[in-house]
Amino acid sequence: MSASSITPHLLLEDIVVGSLLPELTKEVEPVTVVLGAMASRDWRPQHHDYKFATENNGLENIIMNTPNLAAWFERYLTDWTGPKGRLGRIKFRMKDSIYPGEIMRFLGTVESVEPAQDAKSRVGWVAVSTELHSGEKLCVSCEARIAIPASPDANPWSLRGEDWRP
Repeated sequence: MSASSITPHLLLEDIVVGSLLPELTKEVEPVTVVLGAMASRDWRPQHHDYKFATENNGLENIIMNTPNLAAWFERYLTDWTGPKGRLGRIKFRMKDSIYPGEIMRFLGTVESVEPAQDAKSRVGWVAVSTELHSGEKLCVSCEARIAIPASPDANPWSLRGEDWRP
């Protein structure tokens, strides 16, 4: 996915059930793992200390931590929705580790589209199923519910309190 593939103003009417999100690939470098752990204040040594990860934990290398992976899924989804897409819920299941030297490959499919429930919000909901692969292995599966504007002047980010029901 490149900057040119980002949809700046995705509207609910543009989304079709079964459609595929653009693929995102990213080579994982040691700094990708370490800085992600630092940003989330995760000082566990398996995220920055090769010797600890391999000798004490029996891992192949240092591994990406959970908040770092969540941030990558958020980036993947919001690159697709553009600036007005707002994540309502996200849940994922880690199945395998991500190591430096691997290439992360994010794939997604639109599972459902719910129209705006009222004229006030003018915001609908999209359910997306995504996966993170590295080579042949499925590392993480993720489900997300995203608020999408139904019209150009609607903005999910303006919803507050009772109007925001992810």
